[in-house]
Amino acid sequence: MSGVIVAMRRTLPSCTQLARNGLIALGATAVLVAPARASELALLHEISTFFDFNRQEIAVLATALALLGFSVVSAILLMRTKIRAAKGEARWRAEIAELQAQADRFRALLFAEPQILISWPAGDNRPQISGDTALLMPPQYQPQRILAFGTWLPPEPALQMDHAIDALREHGEGFLLNLTTSNGYAIEAMGRAIGGQAIVRIRELSGLRKELAETILRHKALAEETEMLRGFAAAAPWPIWAKGAKGGLGYANAAYARATEATSVADAIDRKLELLDSDDRSDMDRALNGTQAFAARLPIVIGGERRAFDVHALKVGEGSVGIAIDAGEATALRAALVRMAEAHRRTLDQLSSGVAVFDGQRRLAFYNDSYRRLWDLERAFLDGNPDDSSVLDRLRAARKLPEQPDFRAWKAKLHEAYRAVEPEKDTWYLPDGRAVSVVTTPNPEGGVTYLFDDVTESLELARRFDGLIRVQRETLDNLAEAVAVFGSNGRAQLFNPAFARMWKLSPEALKEQPHIDTVEAWCRPLFDDPNIWRTIREAVTRIENRAEVPLKLERKDGSVLDCMTMPLPDGATMLTFQDISDTENVERALRERNEALETADQMKVDFVHHVSYELRSPLTTIIGFAHFLSDPVTGPLTPKQAEYLGYITASTNALLAIINNILDLATIDAGAMSLNLGSVDIRKTIEAAAEGIQDRLATDRIELKVDVDPNIGSFVGDERRVVQVLYNLLANAVGFSPPDATVGLSAGRTEHSVVFTVTDCGPGIPPDVKDKVFDWFESHSHGSRHRGAGLGLSLVRSFVELHGGKVRVDSVVGKGTTVTCDFPSDQAAHRNAAE
Repeated sequence: MSGVIVAMRRTLPSCTQLARNGLIALGATAVLVAPARASELALLHEISTFFDFNRQEIAVLATALALLGFSVVSAILLMRTKIRAAKGEARWRAEIAELQAQADRFRALLFAEPQILISWPAGDNRPQISGDTALLMPPQYQPQRILAFGTWLPPEPALQMDHAIDALREHGEGFLLNLTTSNGYAIEAMGRAIGGQAIVRIRELSGLRKELAETILRHKALAEETEMLRGFAAAAPWPIWAKGAKGGLGYANAAYARATEATSVADAIDRKLELLDSDDRSDMDRALNGTQAFAARLPIVIGGERRAFDVHALKVGEGSVGIAIDAGEATALRAALVRMAEAHRRTLDQLSSGVAVFDGQRRLAFYNDSYRRLWDLERAFLDGNPDDSSVLDRLRAARKLPEQPDFRAWKAKLHEAYRAVEPEKDTWYLPDGRAVSVVTTPNPEGGVTYLFDDVTESLELARRFDGLIRVQRETLDNLAEAVAVFGSNGRAQLFNPAFARMWKLSPEALKEQPHIDTVEAWCRPLFDDPNIWRTIREAVTRIENRAEVPLKLERKDGSVLDCMTMPLPDGATMLTFQDISDTENVERALRERNEALETADQMKVDFVHHVSYELRSPLTTIIGFAHFLSDPVTGPLTPKQAEYLGYITASTNALLAIINNILDLATIDAGAMSLNLGSVDIRKTIEAAAEGIQDRLATDRIELKVDVDPNIGSFVGDERRVVQVLYNLLANAVGFSPPDATVGLSAGRTEHSVVFTVTDCGPGIPPDVKDKVFDWFESHSHGSRHRGAGLGLSLVRSFVELHGGKVRVDSVVGKGTTVTCDFPSDQAAHRNAAE
């Protein structure tokens, strides 16, 4: 609105000049003003909504805006006809004066109450401020300072105001804020976007408006508090209810509904379900009518279970509110405390230490059986709750207390424990030779607790311990190992002469209990490895995670020491050093020899693998050509040629089998062999292995007896390798068996494995050869017809062990040999166990 008034003022000089010229035509004016008036009326309607004017004020403002539009349009026309306006100057001066008066009246009407108007035209960051700036700022401040909200608003409201104005100017978002200035004024800030302008009105809330705003705030706070209390009551695990003046149930929470077995809170209220019995409700009503408060522990049946509840009710206004708190847990805790106290009494009765508790009147309140037996007192006397002095007098009369030159003074000093704050400890040496440890502890509620322990045996053990310490000292001094003990403070507490000699240290200096850092500095000329010394220091000074640490020290003089740090129970650490130079030299020589043997063995395996591979290529060529020559397509052969070709084929097949065996062994030895696991049919596997030696069985007239259960089933393994194992075992048995002999093959199951057994009637294996039969290229005929490369049994053991099984050989010279192979029936379990 201030922008409109400013525009009116700027048009006044032009209107005056146009009035002098008198060149405005009424008809033209009416035509030009009409559109402007319609837009002004729309703007006026928005402004009236923003400023909360009544209809009369709107009419006045509408008139003013119409006149304003008339002035603007007239000014434009008069500027074009400046020469002709001179004749009507006097008449237009009067009209302009009247317009100015009307504008002043509208301004007075607009600012009838203290308020400030701030407007930002579209696209312009410069605000236009109108109104009573003294409302918020002292007179000495410039009006432009009204936008520095931090100067007259507290920090948080000032930031809120800034954000609201930014949202209004950028997005046209209106706002209404009730704030309090730094000087205590309550103000209302309203923002709206009207006619392309962002307008903010700030006015003081006084009188009825202020009271209304405060009432609204109080109502809002009360509503929030009520909602919070209702939420707490609804979420509380205890039944809560409220009743009206006539005793009807008006409110209940979810716990109340569950306790009364209602389907919901509304159901409990509609059915007026009661939590308490009629008698308990009557007692509660009488109490509320009298004292306005009720509290009692009552039994309530919930879910078919009778439980104790602490019920509290209070009269509020004409009605009442109540809550029932489950007291079952408190009752159980109280009973548990009673049981615990009784258990403590029983525990004290079982103690070997004598316990006597005297109350604040110095009378015996409790004693255990160990106390009675220690002093040999009658139960009748003790059960009579005698006082402390009477008990001491009776013990003195029986000569069971230490002899004292002034018993009265000694007893008075003992009774000072009733006024003491801290426990006191003493040892009584009795006339019968016993030693009793006495601890007097003042009780917080008054009185004293006596704790008696017979320490006669403990003192005897202490004397024996001292003797053992002396023996230990002599033992350490005569040890060949160097021993040093460092305390938890890092200082040397104990050492033997061997330690001083080994590190060339002065015994007198070590007796001064030097720190580990000092001992390290003394030993560095012989050994200066900082990492090992740091490990030793950490082992000596560490508080937590103490463990044994083995170390090996190679000193500058060429000697090698074996060091061990041993944590001791009292926080100390023992260091032991042993000269192992000779042992180390022997071990080094053996290690070098072993490495040389392993290298030679690896060279042998590599050589065999390489040579076998190189032999396979020409051998394959020979086999191919032999098959080609034996094919009838290539032409007929003479009988002699066919015989020689048969020899070539048999020899090359045997040589290929040997090479394949060598390659398999080399692959297994290198760790590159993998099994193709699957289901292995045991009967089919045996048949496949037996089929491979049928020709040899026929040639040597040997009978093969197979003993297999028809329902033996299968197991998990590599079928090809199992067939290869059984074939090698059968071939070996046939080779060592004489003509017309029998070779047996059986298969059976145990709980976790499948067992194959091959038996022959050959010459047997001598004991000195039995351990070598599984080695490479170990072949012994033992007078039989068997000749071979000595690889069959090596492959058998390798394949069986690759499956996770075992091979066992039982042989009697002159009676035959039995080879047993155990295959695990579950390879998955075997691999999990291996991992």
